Amino acid sequence: MRILVVEDDKDLNRQLVAALADAGYAVDTAFDGEEGHFLGDTEPYDAVVLDIGLPQMDGIRVLEQWRADGRKMPVLILTARDRWSDKVAGIDAGADDYVAKPFHMEEVLARIRALLRRAAGHASSEIECGPVRLDTRSSRVTVDGNAVKLTSHEFRLLSYLMHHQGRVVSRTELVEHLYDQDFDRDSNTIEVFVGRLRRKLDTDIIETVRGLGYSIAAPAAAD
Repeated sequence: MRILVVEDDKDLNRQLVAALADAGYAVDTAFDGEEGHFLGDTEPYDAVVLDIGLPQMDGIRVLEQWRADGRKMPVLILTARDRWSDKVAGIDAGADDYVAKPFHMEEVLARIRALLRRAAGHASSEIECGPVRLDTRSSRVTVDGNAVKLTSHEFRLLSYLMHHQGRVVSRTELVEHLYDQDFDRDSNTIEVFVGRLRRKLDTDIIETVRGLGYSIAAPAAAD
Protein backbone atom coordinates (compact mmCIF):
# COMPACT_ATOMS: atom_id res chain seq x y z
CA MET A 1 0.00 0.00 0.00
CA ARG A 2 1.24 3.47 -0.93
CA ILE A 3 0.49 6.55 1.17
CA LEU A 4 1.00 10.29 0.51
CA VAL A 5 1.73 12.59 3.47
CA VAL A 6 1.15 16.32 2.86
CA GLU A 7 2.29 18.26 5.95
CA ASP A 8 4.36 21.46 6.07
CA ASP A 9 5.69 20.92 9.61
CA LYS A 10 8.96 19.15 8.82
CA ASP A 11 9.24 17.37 12.17
CA LEU A 12 5.66 16.11 12.07
CA ASN A 13 6.03 15.16 8.42
CA ARG A 14 9.11 13.12 9.26
CA GLN A 15 7.37 11.44 12.21
CA LEU A 16 4.35 10.50 10.08
CA VAL A 17 6.54 9.11 7.30
CA ALA A 18 8.60 7.09 9.78
CA ALA A 19 5.53 5.64 11.51
CA LEU A 20 3.82 4.72 8.25
CA ALA A 21 7.00 3.20 6.82
CA ASP A 22 7.50 1.18 10.01
CA ALA A 23 3.92 -0.06 9.62
CA GLY A 24 4.79 -1.46 6.19
CA TYR A 25 3.58 1.25 3.82
CA ALA A 26 5.42 2.86 0.92
CA VAL A 27 5.32 6.59 1.66
CA ASP A 28 5.72 9.71 -0.46
CA THR A 29 5.80 13.18 1.08
CA ALA A 30 5.06 16.81 0.24
CA PHE A 31 5.51 19.99 2.26
CA ASP A 32 3.10 22.39 0.56
CA GLY A 33 -0.29 22.29 -1.09
CA GLU A 34 0.86 22.72 -4.68
CA GLU A 35 3.32 19.83 -4.51
CA GLY A 36 0.80 17.71 -2.64
CA HIS A 37 -1.92 18.43 -5.18
CA PHE A 38 0.40 17.54 -8.05
CA LEU A 39 1.44 14.20 -6.51
CA GLY A 40 -2.12 13.29 -5.56
CA ASP A 41 -3.31 14.16 -9.04
CA THR A 42 -0.64 12.19 -10.91
CA GLU A 43 0.23 9.20 -8.69
CA PRO A 44 -2.04 6.28 -7.67
CA TYR A 45 -2.12 6.47 -3.86
CA ASP A 46 -4.10 4.11 -1.68
CA ALA A 47 -4.65 6.85 0.92
CA VAL A 48 -3.53 10.40 1.76
CA VAL A 49 -2.77 12.14 5.05
CA LEU A 50 -3.50 15.82 4.35
CA ASP A 51 -2.93 18.82 6.62
CA ILE A 52 -5.49 21.61 6.33
CA GLY A 53 -3.14 24.55 6.94
CA LEU A 54 -0.67 24.33 4.06
CA PRO A 55 1.38 27.02 2.29
CA GLN A 56 0.97 27.70 -1.44
CA MET A 57 -2.45 26.00 -1.57
CA ASP A 58 -4.51 25.16 1.52
CA GLY A 59 -5.63 21.59 2.21
CA ILE A 60 -9.32 22.28 1.57
CA ARG A 61 -8.57 23.60 -1.93
CA VAL A 62 -6.27 20.64 -2.60
CA LEU A 63 -8.97 18.20 -1.58
CA GLU A 64 -11.73 19.98 -3.48
CA GLN A 65 -9.62 19.96 -6.63
CA TRP A 66 -8.81 16.26 -6.29
CA ARG A 67 -12.48 15.37 -5.93
CA ALA A 68 -13.46 17.67 -8.81
CA ASP A 69 -10.89 15.86 -10.96
CA GLY A 70 -12.32 12.48 -10.00
CA ARG A 71 -9.58 11.40 -7.58
CA LYS A 72 -11.25 8.94 -5.20
CA MET A 73 -8.45 7.81 -2.85
CA PRO A 74 -9.36 7.93 0.87
CA VAL A 75 -8.16 11.12 2.55
CA LEU A 76 -7.47 11.60 6.26
CA ILE A 77 -7.24 15.30 7.13
CA LEU A 78 -5.24 16.78 10.01
CA THR A 79 -6.99 19.66 11.79
CA ALA A 80 -6.40 21.96 14.74
CA ARG A 81 -8.23 20.69 17.83
CA ASP A 82 -10.05 23.99 18.47
CA ARG A 83 -11.12 24.57 14.87
CA TRP A 84 -14.35 22.57 14.48
CA SER A 85 -15.08 24.55 11.31
CA ASP A 86 -12.00 22.99 9.65
CA LYS A 87 -13.37 19.53 10.36
CA VAL A 88 -16.73 20.40 8.81
CA ALA A 89 -15.09 22.06 5.79
CA GLY A 90 -12.80 19.08 5.29
CA ILE A 91 -15.60 16.52 5.41
CA ASP A 92 -17.72 18.64 3.07
CA ALA A 93 -14.77 18.92 0.67
CA GLY A 94 -14.54 15.15 0.42
CA ALA A 95 -12.41 13.96 3.33
CA ASP A 96 -13.14 10.47 4.63
CA ASP A 97 -11.96 11.03 8.20
CA TYR A 98 -10.02 13.49 10.36
CA VAL A 99 -7.60 13.59 13.27
CA ALA A 100 -7.19 16.65 15.48
CA LYS A 101 -3.72 17.90 16.44
CA PRO A 102 -1.99 17.04 18.67
CA PHE A 103 -2.63 13.35 18.15
CA HIS A 104 -1.20 9.96 19.02
CA MET A 105 0.49 8.33 16.04
CA GLU A 106 -1.32 5.06 16.82
CA GLU A 107 -4.62 6.82 16.11
CA VAL A 108 -3.44 7.96 12.68
CA LEU A 109 -2.29 4.42 11.85
CA ALA A 110 -5.58 2.93 13.03
CA ARG A 111 -7.62 5.38 10.96
CA ILE A 112 -5.49 4.74 7.88
CA ARG A 113 -6.01 0.98 8.29
CA ALA A 114 -9.76 1.55 8.59
CA LEU A 115 -9.85 3.73 5.46
CA LEU A 116 -7.92 1.13 3.46
CA ARG A 117 -10.21 -1.67 4.67
CA ARG A 118 -13.37 0.23 3.79
CA ALA A 119 -12.03 1.24 0.39
CA ALA A 120 -11.41 -2.43 -0.38
CA GLY A 121 -14.74 -3.58 1.07
CA HIS A 122 -13.37 -5.32 4.18
CA ALA A 123 -15.06 -4.83 7.55
CA SER A 124 -12.53 -6.64 9.75
CA SER A 125 -8.90 -5.85 10.51
CA GLU A 126 -8.11 -9.47 9.65
CA ILE A 127 -8.30 -10.50 6.00
CA GLU A 128 -8.50 -14.19 5.17
CA CYS A 129 -8.05 -16.31 2.07
CA GLY A 130 -8.15 -20.05 2.61
CA PRO A 131 -5.58 -20.89 5.30
CA VAL A 132 -3.87 -17.49 5.00
CA ARG A 133 -4.74 -14.73 7.45
CA LEU A 134 -3.34 -11.19 7.33
CA ASP A 135 -3.76 -9.01 10.43
CA THR A 136 -3.59 -5.36 9.35
CA ARG A 137 -3.14 -4.16 12.95
CA SER A 138 -0.01 -6.17 13.69
CA SER A 139 1.21 -6.69 10.10
CA ARG A 140 1.25 -10.39 10.96
CA VAL A 141 0.65 -13.18 8.47
CA THR A 142 -0.26 -16.72 9.46
CA VAL A 143 -0.97 -19.92 7.53
CA ASP A 144 -3.14 -22.42 9.41
CA GLY A 145 -2.36 -20.43 12.55
CA ASN A 146 1.42 -20.58 12.08
CA ALA A 147 3.28 -17.28 11.73
CA VAL A 148 5.09 -16.64 8.43
CA LYS A 149 8.00 -14.20 8.36
CA LEU A 150 7.90 -11.90 5.33
CA THR A 151 10.10 -9.05 4.15
CA SER A 152 8.52 -5.60 3.93
CA HIS A 153 8.08 -5.86 0.15
CA GLU A 154 6.65 -9.37 0.36
CA PHE A 155 4.17 -8.17 2.98
CA ARG A 156 3.15 -5.15 0.87
CA LEU A 157 2.58 -7.38 -2.14
CA LEU A 158 0.48 -9.91 -0.22
CA SER A 159 -1.43 -7.15 1.56
CA TYR A 160 -2.30 -5.38 -1.70
CA LEU A 161 -3.49 -8.59 -3.36
CA MET A 162 -5.53 -9.62 -0.31
CA HIS A 163 -7.12 -6.18 -0.03
CA HIS A 164 -8.14 -6.56 -3.69
CA GLN A 165 -9.33 -10.15 -3.71
CA GLY A 166 -11.42 -11.18 -6.67
CA ARG A 167 -9.78 -9.05 -9.35
CA VAL A 168 -6.67 -9.31 -11.50
CA VAL A 169 -3.92 -6.87 -10.50
CA SER A 170 -1.37 -6.03 -13.19
CA ARG A 171 2.37 -5.86 -12.57
CA THR A 172 2.27 -2.16 -13.38
CA GLU A 173 -0.38 -1.53 -10.73
CA LEU A 174 1.61 -3.51 -8.17
CA VAL A 175 4.76 -1.52 -8.92
CA GLU A 176 2.83 1.75 -8.57
CA HIS A 177 1.38 0.78 -5.18
CA LEU A 178 4.28 -1.12 -3.61
CA TYR A 179 7.10 1.37 -4.07
CA ASP A 180 7.50 5.00 -3.11
CA GLN A 181 8.32 7.66 -5.70
CA ASP A 182 12.09 7.55 -5.16
CA PHE A 183 12.43 3.77 -5.37
CA ASP A 184 14.18 2.31 -8.42
CA ARG A 185 11.15 0.48 -9.78
CA ASP A 186 11.46 -2.70 -11.79
CA SER A 187 8.36 -4.71 -12.66
CA ASN A 188 10.47 -7.84 -13.04
CA THR A 189 11.02 -7.93 -9.28
CA ILE A 190 7.29 -8.50 -8.78
CA GLU A 191 7.65 -11.98 -10.25
CA VAL A 192 10.51 -12.66 -7.82
CA PHE A 193 8.42 -11.55 -4.83
CA VAL A 194 5.46 -13.65 -5.96
CA GLY A 195 7.72 -16.68 -6.20
CA ARG A 196 9.08 -16.07 -2.71
CA LEU A 197 5.58 -15.59 -1.32
CA ARG A 198 4.36 -18.85 -2.81
CA ARG A 199 7.26 -20.72 -1.24
CA LYS A 200 6.84 -19.12 2.17
CA LEU A 201 3.05 -19.50 2.28
CA ASP A 202 3.25 -23.02 0.87
CA THR A 203 -0.29 -22.70 -0.44
CA ASP A 204 -1.51 -21.84 -3.92
CA ILE A 205 -3.66 -18.76 -3.29
CA ILE A 206 -1.88 -16.45 -5.75
CA GLU A 207 -2.93 -17.16 -9.32
CA THR A 208 -0.93 -15.98 -12.32
CA VAL A 209 -3.25 -14.70 -15.05
CA ARG A 210 -1.06 -14.94 -18.12
CA GLY A 211 -0.51 -11.61 -19.84
CA LEU A 212 -2.57 -9.73 -17.25
CA GLY A 213 -1.10 -10.08 -13.76
CA TYR A 214 -1.95 -11.82 -10.51
CA SER A 215 -5.10 -12.56 -8.56
CA ILE A 216 -6.26 -13.91 -5.24
CA ALA A 217 -9.73 -15.40 -5.49
CA ALA A 218 -12.49 -13.78 -3.47
CA PRO A 219 -13.97 -16.00 -0.73
CA ALA A 220 -16.98 -18.02 -1.79
CA ALA A 221 -20.31 -16.58 -0.73
CA ALA A 222 -22.07 -18.41 2.08
CA ASP A 223 -25.28 -20.23 1.20
